[in-house]
Amino acid sequence: MIGRIHSVESCGTVDGPGLRFIVFLQGCSLRCAYCHNPDTWKLSGGIEKSVDELLEEAKGYLPFMKASNGGVTLSGGEPLMQPDFVLEFFKKCKEAGIHTTLDTSGSVKPKNIDDILKVTDLVLLDIKHIKEEKHKEITGLSNKNTLEFAKLLDQKGIPVWIRHVLVPGLSNDDKDLSELGDFLGTLSNIEKVDILPYHKMGEYKWEQLGLTNTLVNVMPPKQADVDKAYNLLTKSNKVVSV
Repeated sequence: MIGRIHSVESCGTVDGPGLRFIVFLQGCSLRCAYCHNPDTWKLSGGIEKSVDELLEEAKGYLPFMKASNGGVTLSGGEPLMQPDFVLEFFKKCKEAGIHTTLDTSGSVKPKNIDDILKVTDLVLLDIKHIKEEKHKEITGLSNKNTLEFAKLLDQKGIPVWIRHVLVPGLSNDDKDLSELGDFLGTLSNIEKVDILPYHKMGEYKWEQLGLTNTLVNVMPPKQADVDKAYNLLTKSNKVVSV
């Protein structure tokens, strides 16, 4: 089984518990206005690697993973754009006793999603916006698949960390955040909520790729705004742990 890989981070600390071997896969169905890795959009980019090659590379960091209760994380792009590779890699990871995390926006619904979730220990679910029209403005697509995926994860009892990128003027409206908090309050499997402040570190990639960046004049949110957003998203008090 061959996958297209954008890059690998050997000792990540924020994309799941413990020290993580993070694989960024090529391909994404969304075109987020604030994306800091637009070079992952095309499925044809990156380099080819087999599941076994990637697993052997990951195993080199097993002592660090085990000592920190870490594991592997498949991110992107959107990893579910390569569902067969995700399934095979996660199967091999579980056979090796490695904790698996899927970092996704839930925008893609592959036919083998049930099989993938059987070998997924944790999902990092990025909910861009609760309002469908605003979600389309930000990403180019509806949020229906994302919200349905969130409900599916709840039904299956799979632990979830919710992520929301806070962008001034796009995803920081108090009423919208409160509505998203209400939705999260209907889920029983949320272990953590992360507010990710918009940053400008990926702007140079937009320039290099000849893309039009509509957020050039937008500045990162203040800490007080991040704290307010967190409070609105966790107001239901159903977060398992923070």
